[in-house]
Amino acid sequence: MKRFERLERIRRLDPVADAQEIYRLSTAYEFPWDYTRALELALYRTYAVPSIGRLLAQTAELTECTQKRYDDTALLLDTVVEHGFAAEQGRAAIRRINQMHRSYDISDDDMRYVLSTFVVVPRRWIDTYGWRRLSRHEIVATTEYYRTLGRHMGIPDLPKTYEEFEALLDTYEEANFGWDEGARRVSDATLRLMSSWYPRPLAPLLRTGVLALLDEPLLRAFRYEKPGAATVALVRRAVRARGRVVRLLPPRRAPHFARQNWEIKGYPNGYRVADLGTRPVPGLRGCPVRHLDTSAADVGE
Repeated sequence: MKRFERLERIRRLDPVADAQEIYRLSTAYEFPWDYTRALELALYRTYAVPSIGRLLAQTAELTECTQKRYDDTALLLDTVVEHGFAAEQGRAAIRRINQMHRSYDISDDDMRYVLSTFVVVPRRWIDTYGWRRLSRHEIVATTEYYRTLGRHMGIPDLPKTYEEFEALLDTYEEANFGWDEGARRVSDATLRLMSSWYPRPLAPLLRTGVLALLDEPLLRAFRYEKPGAATVALVRRAVRARGRVVRLLPPRRAPHFARQNWEIKGYPNGYRVADLGTRPVPGLRGCPVRHLDTSAADVGE
C-alpha cells in the first residue's frame, strides 16, 4: 500500500453516508496518535469553562480517580468508533455515557460546546502537527459522525456543518472561558496524570511541554504562566517534526484503537463496556464504586 492510497479510498466514499467508516479510517489508520493527543486536548479545554470545570471538581472523579476517568472516557468513546452506533457494544457505550451525564445538571449549551471540541480541536491539531492535513471528506465525515453521536446523546440544536461547530466553539470560549479554583484543581490533576506516564524525573519537563502546546486564552483561564518563547517554539517544532517523520513511514496496515494505547492503565485484565464509567449517587461527591448490577436504564436507549 502506498502512503496516500488510503486517502484515495476515503475520497471515493460518501462523506455523509459513509461518515462512520471514514472517521474510523482516519482515526484508527491515518492519525491514531494525533487523534489521541487532540481529543485529550479537546476534553482538557472544556475545564476552562467554569460551569464544566467546577462540576468536574465537585464530583472529584478527575482529581481523585484521574487515571480511571481518563481510561473510561477514552474507552467509551473508542468503543463507538470501533464497533459503530448500531452494534451492541456501541449502543452499550452510549448508554453508559448518557447515564453518567444524566446524573448531573449539565446545560445543553455546555453539552454542545463539549461536542464541538471533538469536531474542531482534532482538525486544528492535525492541520498543524499531522503528517498531512485532513481532507474535506474527513472534515465533513467527522462533523457528521459527531452530529450522530450528539443525537444519540439527546443534545438539541446541533450545528449542521464544520464551520458552524467552529464558530460555536470560538464564540463559546470567548464568552465563557474564565478562572475557577475547582477547574484549576482538575487541570493540575490532569497535568500530573500525563506526567505520571513517564519516568518521574521528566515530570517538570513534560508539564512545561504540555503548557507550551496550549494557547493563550487557555493559559489565562487557568492562570498558568506561559513558557518562554524559545520553549514554545522548540516544543511545537518537535511535534511538527514528528509529523514529517511519520509522512516518510509506510502506511499503517492494521487499525490502532484507543484501547491499545499504553496510557490506558486501569484494565490490565480487560473490561466490559457496561461496567465502564461511574454510577454517581445524587448528592454525593467522590469516585463512586462501580456496581455490577444492571439498572433499568441499562436495558435500552
